[in-house]
Order: sequence, then C-alpha cells, then structure tokens
Amino acid sequence: MQDNIIVYGKNAVIELLKTNKRNVNKIFISKNLHYDSKINEIFDLAKKNNILYTITTKENIDKQFDNTIKHQGVIAFVSPVEYYDFYDFLQNKAVKIKSNNLKVIILDGVEDPYNLGSIIRTCVCAGYDGIIISKHRSAKINSIVEKTSAGAINHISIVLVNNLNNIIKELKKQNIWIIATSANSKDNYFEIDYKNMNFAIILGSEGYGIKQSILNNADFKVKIPMMTNFNSLNVSNAASILIYETIRQQFK
Repeated sequence: MQDNIIVYGKNAVIELLKTNKRNVNKIFISKNLHYDSKINEIFDLAKKNNILYTITTKENIDKQFDNTIKHQGVIAFVSPVEYYDFYDFLQNKAVKIKSNNLKVIILDGVEDPYNLGSIIRTCVCAGYDGIIISKHRSAKINSIVEKTSAGAINHISIVLVNNLNNIIKELKKQNIWIIATSANSKDNYFEIDYKNMNFAIILGSEGYGIKQSILNNADFKVKIPMMTNFNSLNVSNAASILIYETIRQQFK
C-alpha cells in the first residue's frame, strides 16, 4: 500500500472528518485564510476526533503540490483508503441483494482520476452501493480523486479486484444482472427495466471502451444514442446519464 495521501479542500476535509472512517494523521490549515464557517467546522471536528491540526503558512502547504492544485489552504494527511474485499462486500450487502435492490458500477480501465472522482460523486448522490475497479490499468484512490469526489469517497464501498471477468461470474451467481455499455449495442440504455432487480453497470476506459471478453459476459449491452457523428462522451458524463436513468425509473 502507498503512504499517506493528501486530502485537500474545505468540503473534502469536512466530509473526511464527519465520517471518521479513516485514520487522519494531521491537518494543515493556512494562517492566511479568512476563517469562515467551514474552517470553524474543521476546527470543531478535529477537536471532537482528537486529531492534531497545525496553523502554518500557505507556502508550506503549496510545497505539497504542483501549481495546478487549488487546495483552499486546507490539507489533511490520511492513511490510504481501505478497499473492500469483494466477498466481504457481498456479505455486507446480503440484505439488499435478497431484496433485489443492489446497484453497482464496474469500471473497466478508467485511468483518469478526475473521471473516477466524478463517478464516485454521482454514485453517492444516486445511492449506489459500491464501485468495483481492477487493480490493473485503472485509476486508484488518490488526492485528486478525493478532491474531485468532494469527499464522497467516504460514503461508498470501493472494491478492488484482480480479475473483472471472474468477479462478473460471481455476481451472476448472486442474481446480479450485468449491463455493459457499448456504442455498437442494439438497445438504448433507457430501454432496460432497472426496477426490482440487482444490477451492475460496466463502463469502459476513456480510449478503448470495455474489453471484448467482458462484453461477452454481459447479460445486456446498451448504448447512449448519439445525435451527430461525434460518437463519444466523457466516461463520467456517460455514467451520470446511465445512473440517473436507473433512479428515474424508481419514480415511474
């Protein structure tokens, strides 16, 4: 496992402290900041959880990053995220599986941490139960993912696995339907009835989509129809469209 990662930004640090699920080693806060309600909330949460915080210079915080990071003068050093074991995840979600109400996203080769963070944030907002990612050729949880998710990473199970095909076979054994996205699919994403069933939606990499071996294991293959010849959506945008169609159907 990696060493400490850095969580930065007011909202991300607040969510980290609220859930208190991960070991926060220390917090740096710039003395150049205007101490607004969010900074005061960070102080209160740190004290409540007995977490050390230090008031330091903006320059000292800047040294932790390159010039592209907008840290808002607040950073927290935390131990790496604890990824869920796949079988522990299934056991923890046994009640939802039994009630045909499990909703999962599987990411096949999504390498951009900004996309991963955005997908995590959408999943949490939509009440999804977990995100499954591969150990190989996939973005992992880091400071960019944490910041982009606005702290949502603390509110969902992230399952790290060795072989997605094997995991898909295990999901099928648990009565979980597999829905893969592909531009060459016959069916549109909104033609699937997502109500009253367990399902896992697979999204592919930014450049190559879903591997053919994984597509072959899917129960359904769906596409997002394109109105022009520009046949490409950012994977996080595609995720939002698909995820919120499944939520929309709950209110039909």
